[in-house]
Amino acid sequence: MTASHLLVPVPIPDRVAALIGSCIPPHILQAEFDADCAAREVRRFRGPRLGVEDQADRELALSELARANKVLSAHHPCLAVLPGSPF
Repeated sequence: MTASHLLVPVPIPDRVAALIGSCIPPHILQAEFDADCAAREVRRFRGPRLGVEDQADRELALSELARANKVLSAHHPCLAVLPGSPF
């Protein structure tokens, strides 16, 4: 009996990743990349006191994340990326 928190992530070989990627439409791959970058950018702007420029950058990153998640969710609802998620 295994628990999901005890599973060790196993790296995927490049050829397998390329095969998986070839099965996914290019606009979905681009949206996944955009969502990942935007989520990383949102996590950069955390804290109780953000300057006006930092707040604007965070809002821009959130809008980019929402735009990418809209494309991903239209393809499959489980593909959405959250700002606090590890992936």
